Amino acid sequence: MEVMKKKLSESDTTNRRLKFPAGSLWAFPMPHGQNSVEFVASDIHEQQWRLKVSVRNEGRYATPWLKGEWGDYVHQKQLRKGDRVIVTMNDEENGDRIYRISAERMLFGFWYSIDEQQ
Repeated sequence: MEVMKKKLSESDTTNRRLKFPAGSLWAFPMPHGQNSVEFVASDIHEQQWRLKVSVRNEGRYATPWLKGEWGDYVHQKQLRKGDRVIVTMNDEENGDRIYRISAERMLFGFWYSIDEQQ
């Protein structure tokens, strides 16, 4: 099930954090009293990325952010402004949640997997 599909901004690719769509927070239940949750997402090559979704505790706007190894993911995949990141989730029968992450780049009007190019 698709959790998030986001076209990257300049700041998403340079600030070691991604402005996370608030509408996708449902897939990352946070324990009561906490403002973040860590999870592992695997790419097409089964490399695991330790990521963290967090929400500001203070201020007027509860902006969610994706951090953790996000900056490393951006660097390894050579992501840039305009690329797209997709996070999916599957609930296993044993109750575990399996997350996957992939990246795409538009070429000649079509989205192509960046992972398959590496």
